[in-house]
This record gives sequence, C-alpha cells and structure tokens, in this order.
Amino acid sequence: MKEASGRSALPMGDGCLRGASVSLSDLERSYGGVAAVAGVSLDIQSGEFLTLLGPSGSGKTTTLMMIAGFQAPSKGDIAIDGVSVVDTPPYRRNIGMVFQNYALFPHLTVAENIAFPLKQRRVPKVERARLVAEALELMHLPGYGGRYPRQLSGGQQQRVAVARALVFKPRLLLMDEPLGALDKQLRENLQLEMRRLHAELGITFIYVTHDQEEALTMSDRIVVMNDGKVAQVGRPEDLYDRPCNRFVASFIGESNFLPAVVRGLENDMVVAECGGVLLRAATSQRLAIGAEITLATRPERLRFAEQLAESDAINRIAVTVTESVFAGERCRYLLKTENGAAMVLKEVSSATVRRRDVGDRVEIAWSVADTIIV
Repeated sequence: MKEASGRSALPMGDGCLRGASVSLSDLERSYGGVAAVAGVSLDIQSGEFLTLLGPSGSGKTTTLMMIAGFQAPSKGDIAIDGVSVVDTPPYRRNIGMVFQNYALFPHLTVAENIAFPLKQRRVPKVERARLVAEALELMHLPGYGGRYPRQLSGGQQQRVAVARALVFKPRLLLMDEPLGALDKQLRENLQLEMRRLHAELGITFIYVTHDQEEALTMSDRIVVMNDGKVAQVGRPEDLYDRPCNRFVASFIGESNFLPAVVRGLENDMVVAECGGVLLRAATSQRLAIGAEITLATRPERLRFAEQLAESDAINRIAVTVTESVFAGERCRYLLKTENGAAMVLKEVSSATVRRRDVGDRVEIAWSVADTIIV
C-alpha cells in the first residue's frame, strides 16, 4: 500500500490503517482580543506527515490543540475526513495525542499506562493484553510492561507515551514537541523512529516543533507559522531552497542577506547592484529598474572563488575574513563585504583544504541558481 507521502505502509496487527484527512478553514483563536491563530486554512492529506514549525508564540501548538479538541476555535472550521468536528468533544474524535512531558501515570506500570485508553473504551481484558503487547513490540519495548515510568529513561518513557497514543489504532496522531526534553543524540534517534512508525502505520501524523532540523528530517510537508498565520507551506527541500520571504529564509536554516538595487533584467534573471558589484538572481517577478530588493543565499552554498571557474552563472564578491571557527566536520567563516555587509560561509573541513585566517582578503562565489529574492 502506498500513502500520499510516497512511503510504503506496512501492515500492523489487524492491518494497515488509512490515515485521516484534515481540513482547517479560516481557523482563528483569540485570547482577550489578541489573536493566537489568525485565519489558518490548510488541507492535510490522508497518511501525510505534516509538521507545524515556528517560533514560540507563532500559533502552532494552539492550532494543534484545536484539532485535538482541547481548545475551541473563536472562528472557522475543522473537518476530519470531510466531517466537521468543532462541536465534537476530544474523546469522540478518536485522535492519538503525544505531549512533550509524556503525561504518564507514575503509579501505573508501563502496560497499565498503555492500556489506559483501551480501558476507557471498555475493550475486553484479553483484547487489551493483546493490543498492549503489540504496541510494546511496535515501540521496541518487549518485556517492559511490568516496569514503572520512574524505572525508564527519558527516551523509553517517550516510547511508552507514543505506544499509549497508538494502542487504540487511531487514524490521526498529534504530537506536541514530543522530543523537546531529550538530549541531541537521543532526539535524532527517535526522529528516525518516528519516520519508521509513520511508514509502518500509514496513518496521518501532525507534528509540532520549533526545531528546524527536526522538521526538515521528518516531514512530508512543513507549515511555517509566524504571528498566528501560515507563512509558507511546502516540502522540506522547497522551503529550504525557495523560501518565500525573509522570515522563512532566516527561520529555516541560516541565510546571508544582501541589500541590492535592480539595475536590469536578463531573460529570467534580475541584475542587481550590491555595494558596487553586480549580482544575478533567477526570478519570475516583474521588478522595476531602481527597485530595492534583498538577495539571499545559504552559507553552505558559498565557495572561495578559486575553487570555481569563471562563469556568468556564478556570483562573485570580495570580502574580508573577520572570524574563523573550526566546528569538526565544517569550518565556519564570518566575512565582511567592502560595503560592510556581514556574510557567513560554511566549508566542509578536510586535511587537504586550506584554512583561512582572520584578516585574509578573498573573493567568494556562489551559483546564480542559489541566489533568491526575499
């Protein structure tokens, strides 16, 4: 079976579930006249792994809580599989939910914690035992059923929380920063676990995080939110390579921004002047001569110019190295252009690559295709 994400969905237990589709229409939520969510419209496909990404206060968690039913929208509609659920209480939406703080009952064993939603649904005891064992196996925790949460590591507790959210076989799983309290290495391991789960189960995942790398690693699509609104929606590679504005370009990854003035148009490229240097960027926009724009490019797309051949498809600019930082697999250079603009270049470190020193005057270059207007 193939889901919308393009990943193979493997059967689990009683068979692979079809993920629920979710539609948000002009969703709003205000507190004391201040909009936490301001007119969010979004269609989430069946079986999709969609991430709501944004800084604190962007409205991503509030949006998730409204989908779950824990908060009511001030305006707008939420539909699951085409049916409005705005007036449906949370326990009748049949949605799995995983929180950042795990929310496990300390006085219950792992098996009892996982069985809790089944008990609430009055599932017979024998069937509960079977489903709990199946959930433990799915989360690679066989034999842990008799332990208590205090006897588990943070990563194991989070696996139990996920098992509890999945044990009753929901078609939609919501996760609110579930890996935020874990250390970096464990977080990265569990990111891969989440991807595995999504591929195996075939259900719809809606995931909230403020961690850009986490969103890029795990998602089919990302919704970037800011000030309660959707800033951009797209596949991870599209958002990274073609951010629609400066906020998205700066929030997802790191970007260099160069103020420039339009001096001409060449086919599908704009020619812009930056500190007396002509730079080019691909664009479909109709820009007026003399218009002020901002060019952006990623630090890892920059090269020291001697590494690249002369070409009209390459932008070049003279800079001075103001800081050189060795960071293991990469060297990070802070640079300053002749007109005072700050830039960052990231270069893969190697014993064969010459390190640059502070004060070196060099020329850097990058592809016109990697230059965008924000």
